[in-house]
Amino acid sequence: MTDVAGDHRRPAPPQQRSGCCNPVKKPGPVSMEHVLSALGETKEEREGRIRSLFNFFDGANGGYLDYAQIEAGLSALQIPAEYKYAKDLLRVCDANRDGRVDYYEFRKYMDDKELELYRIFQAIDVEHNGCILPEELWDALVKAGIEMDDEELARFVEHVDKDNNGIITFEEWRDFLLLYPHEATIENIYEYWERVYLVDIGEQAVIPDGISKHVHASKYLIAGGVAGAASRTATAPLDRLKVVLQVQTSRASILSAVRNIWKEGGLLGFFRGNGLNVVKVAPESAIKFYTYELLKNFIGDINGEAKGDIGTSGRLVAGGLAGAVAQTAIYPMDLVKTRLQTHACESGKVPSLGKLSRDILVHEGPRAFYRGIVPSLLGIIPYAGIDLAAYETLKDMSKTYLANDDPGPLVQLGCGTISGALGATCVYPLQVVRTRMQAQHSSSTTAYSGMSDVFRRTFQHEGLRGFYKGLFPNLLKVVPAASITYLVYETMKKSLDLD
Repeated sequence: MTDVAGDHRRPAPPQQRSGCCNPVKKPGPVSMEHVLSALGETKEEREGRIRSLFNFFDGANGGYLDYAQIEAGLSALQIPAEYKYAKDLLRVCDANRDGRVDYYEFRKYMDDKELELYRIFQAIDVEHNGCILPEELWDALVKAGIEMDDEELARFVEHVDKDNNGIITFEEWRDFLLLYPHEATIENIYEYWERVYLVDIGEQAVIPDGISKHVHASKYLIAGGVAGAASRTATAPLDRLKVVLQVQTSRASILSAVRNIWKEGGLLGFFRGNGLNVVKVAPESAIKFYTYELLKNFIGDINGEAKGDIGTSGRLVAGGLAGAVAQTAIYPMDLVKTRLQTHACESGKVPSLGKLSRDILVHEGPRAFYRGIVPSLLGIIPYAGIDLAAYETLKDMSKTYLANDDPGPLVQLGCGTISGALGATCVYPLQVVRTRMQAQHSSSTTAYSGMSDVFRRTFQHEGLRGFYKGLFPNLLKVVPAASITYLVYETMKKSLDLD
């Protein structure tokens, strides 16, 4: 692969090319002076290098870069066009969102990117000797959950180490990643290397198994499971209240429902069914994660697209189908949880899960465990579609109006909260229908005959409002659930060395 700076930069200082590393100070606040010192450049020399690179892209000498020029420039540097780096590079450089990049916008990107690359370079260079040794790179990859053998590590170092002296200087590190438009995390850098590596191996090119092969998926599953369990436990009272309101066919009141729950079981009454809810988290997440990865690769193969780059519609289909498979697999547990939460226990004694499951099997048959699954599955794809579309739209709006290419955690949390609430509200009637079908006993004289019967009778006796009973406590769950999940997940990632 051609060096991104190519002939448009001056050669490295002799001491950087001798195989020895220049000692540097331990990491601290990073400034452009540190970058210039690491590169052995003056401000004027750096300005000339950036101007030369800009002119390389600006073949028409128009004084600005558009999408076509950026794509052509990346192609000339042998950076794969199929990964849409040109589109992303235009987006991150185009500060005023006019569809083109002038020199000052280009230089601002270069300033920010070189500072970013220097920070992560320092973080990997644990010996603080001004270069990255293979063992330091290996340690950084392992801490990020990426495993590779000695041969693969050697190929990685060889690809970045242009003078083949076995170490990576900051100049080599910068040249490799300067035009990578995404955040330079070690995971992203490894995935980027996997992709551009295909360009260099000619006729022997094979598609690598991908980063998912190397990441400790079990650790991410543990982190997600613990985060989900903490989130569901913290919001369990709101979930119980929602379910109780959903099954009420008479006029529903939040205060009366709260009083009844307290009367039946006191404080613990608000957590009834939460144990089963927590047990559901791990298998549901595992099935959904595994199925999503399989479907993503399958869709990518069919469309001839890069794995992981299947577009919005592809992600929607893969996510919807993965959710449907996971929901179908754990649905009997969901039904038992609903029965447990809606079981009337005037004596205050709650039936055990085993007895409740046995009673359903004996008195209603095995099919009863899947009662209400149709409206449940019907709601998955539209919910995923609305949630995804709203989230992406809000995130793009935040980048435009907040002038921030990388939305912080609070912005992401806000986007996720609003999109999740919107999606949940749109498909909520299907949730009500599902819950009512789950909660009913088939032996009851007032049992629903099917999904259409629930719709008809609910509308006939309760009107449109009947389809939105329990919506308020459900929406109240969205913010704390998202916040707790995010905070616990990030904490678990640090505990499991996934950062």
